[in-house]
Amino acid sequence: MKATLKGTYYTDKDSSAVASFAINAGDVKLKASMTDATVVHGPSLNGLALSLEKPNSFVINYDVPKKDVRFQFMNTVKVLDKPLRLNYSHSRGDNATSLSGTLVFDPANKVSANYAFNSGNCKLAYSYVHGGLRTFEPCFDVSKNTWDFSVSQRVYGDDVLKASYQTSSKVLGLEWSRNSKINGTFKGETCLLNTPLVTQ
Repeated sequence: MKATLKGTYYTDKDSSAVASFAINAGDVKLKASMTDATVVHGPSLNGLALSLEKPNSFVINYDVPKKDVRFQFMNTVKVLDKPLRLNYSHSRGDNATSLSGTLVFDPANKVSANYAFNSGNCKLAYSYVHGGLRTFEPCFDVSKNTWDFSVSQRVYGDDVLKASYQTSSKVLGLEWSRNSKINGTFKGETCLLNTPLVTQ
């Protein structure tokens, strides 16, 4: 049995902190997490969440103050000798259910689909990794009949620069993220609203 304790502090205008305590019990992990709202004004249930997880199989999250349960089940099956990753999730409080799948043709090419049962929204996406450093991801929203595009580039090993454009809202997004065991992790992003993709 192994236990881990993690803490995170966010230094934005609404400074907040998150702490989590996890216990690995064989194939499953028990986890409790809380925010600063749990302890700042005296002990309370605000911001307290519990979860039970078996990697690549299922996750059950329980929001204590809202008494809300969210189920997520994962599985991988073979389709023409290619792995198809399936993901089913249901949130009782929001009464939201979704099903998603990703078919991996090879390490550089994969196709995914996501369907939300409550809204009928369906998205189809394709991902292509060029040279192991640059990723192109077009996405088609069936319900809105619109396309979204994103291009990401890995730089300096651990840093990723990403640009995305949503044709329905004309939003151009720029993002810079890092995931490094040595230099730490961070994510910064900005959005430019109502920006045409091509200017004349």
